[in-house]
Amino acid sequence: MLEDTSFAIHPGKEKQSGAVNYQDIGKLLDYRVEDNTFWFRCENGEVGIQFYTDSIIRIVMNQEGQPELVSSKAVVASPKIINVEVEESKEMLVIQTASVQLTITKGPFRLSIFDLQGSVIVAEGEHGMAYRENGEVIAFKQMHSNDHFYGFGEKSGHLDKRGEKLEMWNTDVYAPHNPETNALYESIPYFMTLRDGKAHGIFFDNTFRSCFDMKTSEEYYSFSAEGGQLDYYVMAGPSPKKVLEQYTYLTGKMPLPPKWSLGYHQSRYSYETEGEVRELARNFIEKDIPIDVIHLDIHYMNGYRVFTFDKERFPNPEKLITDLREMGIRVVPIVDPGVKKDAEYPIYQEGVREDNFCTYIEGDLYFGEVWPGISAFPDFTEERVRKWWGDKHEFYTSLGIEGIWNDMNEPAVFNETKTMDLEVMHRNDGKPTTHRELHNVYGLLMGKATYEGMKSNLQGKRPFLLTRAGYAGVQRYGSVWTGDNRSFWEHLQMSLPMVMNLGVSGVAFAGPDVGGFAHDTNAELLTRWTQVGAFTPFFRNHSAIGFRYQEPWQFGEKYEEIMKKYIQMRYQWMPQLYSLFYQASRNGLPVMRPLLMEYPDDAKTYNLNDQFMVGDNVILAPILVPSITDRAVYLPMGEWVEYSTGESYDGEKVHLIHAELDELPIFIRKGSAIMQGEWNSNQDKMTKTLSMKVYATTSDESYRFTFYDDDGETFAYEHGEFLRLDLEIITSADKVNVNVLNQTGSYLPTYNEINVEVIGLNEHQQVTINGESVNVIRIRK
Repeated sequence: MLEDTSFAIHPGKEKQSGAVNYQDIGKLLDYRVEDNTFWFRCENGEVGIQFYTDSIIRIVMNQEGQPELVSSKAVVASPKIINVEVEESKEMLVIQTASVQLTITKGPFRLSIFDLQGSVIVAEGEHGMAYRENGEVIAFKQMHSNDHFYGFGEKSGHLDKRGEKLEMWNTDVYAPHNPETNALYESIPYFMTLRDGKAHGIFFDNTFRSCFDMKTSEEYYSFSAEGGQLDYYVMAGPSPKKVLEQYTYLTGKMPLPPKWSLGYHQSRYSYETEGEVRELARNFIEKDIPIDVIHLDIHYMNGYRVFTFDKERFPNPEKLITDLREMGIRVVPIVDPGVKKDAEYPIYQEGVREDNFCTYIEGDLYFGEVWPGISAFPDFTEERVRKWWGDKHEFYTSLGIEGIWNDMNEPAVFNETKTMDLEVMHRNDGKPTTHRELHNVYGLLMGKATYEGMKSNLQGKRPFLLTRAGYAGVQRYGSVWTGDNRSFWEHLQMSLPMVMNLGVSGVAFAGPDVGGFAHDTNAELLTRWTQVGAFTPFFRNHSAIGFRYQEPWQFGEKYEEIMKKYIQMRYQWMPQLYSLFYQASRNGLPVMRPLLMEYPDDAKTYNLNDQFMVGDNVILAPILVPSITDRAVYLPMGEWVEYSTGESYDGEKVHLIHAELDELPIFIRKGSAIMQGEWNSNQDKMTKTLSMKVYATTSDESYRFTFYDDDGETFAYEHGEFLRLDLEIITSADKVNVNVLNQTGSYLPTYNEINVEVIGLNEHQQVTINGESVNVIRIRK
């Protein structure tokens, strides 16, 4: 364990530095076009280029022969036949679509992509595409002095990743997450570049251990992998929102989640008995603190065997789940991939008999130690095994369970490498390969198996999946939490850019463990974290065994009342949040956004780590340090109103804002609106009175947004059973006009009108709704 001490920096451990020698792709020898794919034969390999749209380009290099263009575990889109114009000269080839221009210099082969105004998007210079004899592949791109980098999935540290070197290798990290903690549980090898207000994205679709180096040089950056092809997509943007739409066009959108999963979740490792769970639920109900979900960690199982309940600790799980459901609470149990080696355990018996577990090439089962002890691991790379695993979840759905929590699915193993032997062979749907290649998609494929199995078993109800590990495209199956954080103020601070970058990476449904998982939280930290959690997409309080319990009432009435206020606020904001989740399911835009997404021309937003937006018109500026009640808040262009005080603030300025412990500064952009419901009770969370708060301005403004609602529980919305209102607000010195541009869907909510409340109305302004002087929007039925 000397590596964990100062010995790690012993002078004698220094290695001689030297350039890593890569073999360049070399000169272009010839090219051809087949089925809208451009094939380039170079001195030291071949390159294929495909178009998925006018503005999404796939580039694949293979040093050993013609690149394989089969789709991956992440990509759900297919290339299209689009119109291109080709011009060739002695030194260069130019390919132009309706959106971009590709220029290829022939000696050596260098690829650059420009927009149609001639501005460079991505370019290769002295360095291009290359490889090493050991199988490593790499791409170099020119770095501009004003480039800022976002995304990369789940990474600690600040929002802008310029100056960092980032590794993609799904890793179980219980030790404190620090800015230098590189590899975490999720590997999403994608990033967005923002340069002078314009954005583009790159998705490096390679499942081997990979690296993004935005640190070594100020003149270029690189992305590389230990094996496989150099296979990447360029998304031309040109806005941050457009890049997200393009990336999620490739890798898929999140399904519309059940409305209950957007509520408050309470968890602990572990609530160990049925009695403890019942007492927990009663406390929430008696205290009128909203709750939708109680999570069960590993102690609910019989010896940590998945698909079991411990009959002593949980003698009647079906009745427990039924009783809690009547209280308005659902149960979400943890399910890990490790299956205990036990000859009398039916899941293990089936897995062995049906050849469902991971094996070495010689056929021997792979065993690793996790919570149950020595365990086997399902080979989720095989469709047949995924179906088997998914079907097994009938054990849970038959009890009334509608959500599952996948953990330890990096996969985590209790050994020095923290994971499975890299020589394990996966069947990979008929294309066998090693765990070294497929490690990063193991969690994604477990999520796929779980989500699809639950969806089938629930017969029309929407499943909820929470997963720790994943790869690009994980949003198609599950929500993500940021793993084993700690009860440190620094971890509260770090959670904001982590969740924002996950959103930029296509994962709209994400959040940290509120209060911190490990270490002892304290009253002030838990209170401030709960305020933030009320507005993060995923809202769960979770704590670890051996540390202080951190339910909202654990620190006395003063703090309980504040946390109760903000948990209730989560439900008051549910109409607004649900509409944003609908938007995420349609176009991939995150619910929780960095300010740069809405204000890409404002350089002051480019590394703003301690503020975030909910949608396109709400800014939150929480207190993230102890014993502080004043903070600087930057508000971008426009006029802003503080939600609780009604005080107005000018944009493009920094303001000193006061916020006592019970206050969370929330700013709404004037000229826009938010949708609000009310808190009824835990047994009755249905919105009955819906309000639209319009924030008036005398400036000439036009704002459009979509309000969406449905039953929140089934897939009936796919057949038209939803309510969608496309709304417009037009303001000027003498008017505030609210117009319903369109109403679609057949869903009939419990409310039949929307009360319109105009805040900050000038005495000279007249309010009209659809041209009439009324204060309600009537919903056609």
